Amino acid sequence: MAVIDIHAHVYPDKIAERAAQSVGEFYNVGMYKGGSVEGLLEAKTTSPITHFVVHSVATKPGNVEHINDFIAEQCRIHPEFIGFATLHQDYPDPEAEIERAIGLGLKGLKLHPDTQMVDMDDPRLMRIYEIIEGRLPLIVHTGDYRYDYSHPRRLKKVLRAFPNLVVDAAHFGGWSIFDLAVEYLEHENCFLDMSSSRAFLGARRTQELVRIYGTDRILFGSDFPMWSPTKEYEDFAALDFTETELANMTWHNAERFLGMKVE
Repeated sequence: MAVIDIHAHVYPDKIAERAAQSVGEFYNVGMYKGGSVEGLLEAKTTSPITHFVVHSVATKPGNVEHINDFIAEQCRIHPEFIGFATLHQDYPDPEAEIERAIGLGLKGLKLHPDTQMVDMDDPRLMRIYEIIEGRLPLIVHTGDYRYDYSHPRRLKKVLRAFPNLVVDAAHFGGWSIFDLAVEYLEHENCFLDMSSSRAFLGARRTQELVRIYGTDRILFGSDFPMWSPTKEYEDFAALDFTETELANMTWHNAERFLGMKVE
């Protein structure tokens, strides 16, 4: 049996503390710890988590290749890591970098419209979705009451334009606008991870949203280093789910999203 954390960020040691601090300032929350690889791996010793989908975000096009090289290298060193590439809307040759990322062994793509300051349905990103549709799954940050870049209505437009694009709409499809996300995504063809949600929703509303979307669509994720993967798993597992439902949300749904078996 595997337990997969679908949403974890890692950074090179020399910038891990600074990067985590920057994320905390962006969201005005205290971080669990710095975003080092070793900090994430601690969760394997304190929880049933066996695998982590790891990624980082390029806030300028010049960072894309360095980040993808770093993530790929960490996946070679740590077999419990499943790496996702990054791209930037202004990267000059996205098709070539996607091919290179696949060659590096990366299994998907992560985008963050708010920190990358680009509309989720911007033509530059639509071109990227066209390239990866049917080839790589996408994790996309969705929702923020302060911005319109990642509004769930934009994701609905993307999903309708690319019906074969496999998408994880992070944070229940609408961080900080969770109920609004339901209006746009309840019946759409996408997965949703529950990372960075429980602390804002509480246990009852977290469980209600899982029931609204269905336990066949929800993915477990911690959003490390914002939160402790161990505590996020323990609190999620303590909700009123059957063993089968929990196994789906922490294992089998992730396998379907990734398009690969994880043992």
